[in-house]
Amino acid sequence: MRKEQLIQHKTPFYCYDLELLTQTLDVALLHANKHSYHIHYALKANTNDRILNLIQSKGFGADCVSGNEVKKAIEIGFEPNQIAFAGVGKSDEEILIGLENNIFTFNCESVEEIVVINELASQKNKIAKIALRLNPNVDAKTHKYITTGLEENKFGINSWELENLLAQLPSWKHIKITGLHFHIGSQITSMTPFKNLCIRVNELNTWFLERGVQIEHLNLGGGLGIDYQNPTENHIPDFELFFGVFKQFLEPKPHQEVHFELGRSLVANCGSLISKVLYIKKGIKTNFAILDAGMTELIRPALYQASHHIENLISNSPETEFYDVVGPICESSDCFGKRIKLKETKRGDFIKIHSAGAYGEVMTSRYNLREQNDVVFVNG
Repeated sequence: MRKEQLIQHKTPFYCYDLELLTQTLDVALLHANKHSYHIHYALKANTNDRILNLIQSKGFGADCVSGNEVKKAIEIGFEPNQIAFAGVGKSDEEILIGLENNIFTFNCESVEEIVVINELASQKNKIAKIALRLNPNVDAKTHKYITTGLEENKFGINSWELENLLAQLPSWKHIKITGLHFHIGSQITSMTPFKNLCIRVNELNTWFLERGVQIEHLNLGGGLGIDYQNPTENHIPDFELFFGVFKQFLEPKPHQEVHFELGRSLVANCGSLISKVLYIKKGIKTNFAILDAGMTELIRPALYQASHHIENLISNSPETEFYDVVGPICESSDCFGKRIKLKETKRGDFIKIHSAGAYGEVMTSRYNLREQNDVVFVNG
């Protein structure tokens, strides 16, 4: 965006490149379709209506983690039979939303949850289709807050619970197990954890089939990371490599479909946070570039110690300096990056924080009674 375009909009604001989003979606579909894989978009990454409308128009399914996400997906136009409902703590009200809309599957994370779904389905005289979210005890080698596939995590049913689960299966008259579901974490950039996941899924799939449980689909979750440091060079993730790992190592039976739940890898790079420099504070050991955006607009650096590529959009100075790029919130954690090399920066310059399309706008807050400004959409 040129300066004359930037000044039209009140900062800070989110800016989405719909052309890049379209390209990313098309590449993901191209490589998934080669292997007849199904993709459900993980709404938790970004629920902006224009983003959702574009994703829905491409034929993606939806992966939801709350009742309101299920309702939003249906409102946007996602087919209920393409909506998977995950989450370790579904309320009765949320389960009823799924039942009333005859969704594709509830991804169940505990035996007690299955019992509750069976009771609620009985009251509605329905059969609830569920996928068992199994904890494969596979280390994603990612940040501890976004690792979900170890036995120490709260997610999924552990292998030592499975015999008891099958023993109770005949008593659940309003439950039909249709799938096995796995998700080991997020922002995974090595393919080794996905290979390890395939090996474990093959074992568990065989275990259930040997015991007469007919599994119709395998849901491998998501987790594919992006290149936060080089978003302009690597703006579309390597979906060919990602799906190729599952084609090589996953062994589905001929009748089984394979599903994925991708979020970040589809939308992260299409979104940026645009902010204005309020002040430059010169220090002895460092300089501070104080922005009008803070952790209320983008919490990932504060919450996950995440690093985003940061760029000065205005400065033409041949000189560069190092800055701690910080926000206005009264918290020391309100920092986007330390010792960030920028063109010489001054008050009024516009700063672009790249790769903010996932877990950015959707996690904004009103802390400090902050206002949320209008989103801007561009093409290219």
